[in-house]
Amino acid sequence: MEAQVQEISKEINKFPQYIEDKLPAITGFCIRIVIALLVFWLGGKVIRWLLKVMRRSLGRANVDEGVVQFACSLSKVVLYVILIFNIATYFGVKESSVAALLGTAGVTIGLALQGGLANIAGGMMILLFKPFQVGDYIVQSGQLGCEGTVIKIEICYTTLLSIDNKHVVIPNGTLSNSIITNVTARDQRKLEIKVGISYQSDMHKAKEILERLLKEDPDTKEDEGMVVFVDSLGDSSVIMGFRVWVPTDSYWPARWRLNERIKEEFDANGIEIPYNQLDVHVYQKENER
Repeated sequence: MEAQVQEISKEINKFPQYIEDKLPAITGFCIRIVIALLVFWLGGKVIRWLLKVMRRSLGRANVDEGVVQFACSLSKVVLYVILIFNIATYFGVKESSVAALLGTAGVTIGLALQGGLANIAGGMMILLFKPFQVGDYIVQSGQLGCEGTVIKIEICYTTLLSIDNKHVVIPNGTLSNSIITNVTARDQRKLEIKVGISYQSDMHKAKEILERLLKEDPDTKEDEGMVVFVDSLGDSSVIMGFRVWVPTDSYWPARWRLNERIKEEFDANGIEIPYNQLDVHVYQKENER
């Protein structure tokens, strides 16, 4: 029993000597970790500076904002991969080993994140064919469709700003496979408004009022396809309508303003805008009287 205790005591007494022998290696390893962290921090600073220079240079070259955002986002990923590669080789890892590791990791990540690769490909398609650009107002069709102003096009995602100031983030793969309506792609939009008047109202007078309102409105293009028409004969009203070109930026203000003016002018001229109603006529037979 005493022999076992003495053996254990010897092993315990050897531990300080073991630590003392390994202390230079441990100290060197800790120093290398600190240096690696410092290099990563400084490298991050340099990468951010390079991205700022790149963004500024592309901006001076009048490159599309979406291309600038995509290029900066992709460059950030590539530069950080290079930085990590250099730090790994500093720790003594061979370049071939790092390359093999990156290749294996790339295949594994690619299989696990097929949707992410589809988003990257979708982003490239968006930048190549340019169905929309930063600043455009787009509408995505579909069951979960959304709409808003494009404020950012990055590697995997496009960010929209909705009319109620919400950020809507959509995968590029989803956008590239969706039907997109670019509302602001053209300088002008066709404005169409329809309104019903009662059958007792003067249809020709209503038409004259609509034509006058269109000519007086500051945003309508009188010389470009302005037309006033009778659209249909409804159950309770005659449906009047007009079509006119307006600047894209003024589409909604013009629509709201014309709706208000139509109501005011129709009321002032005794033209009734009826609500849905049903007239019931009761006939009594002669022998029931």
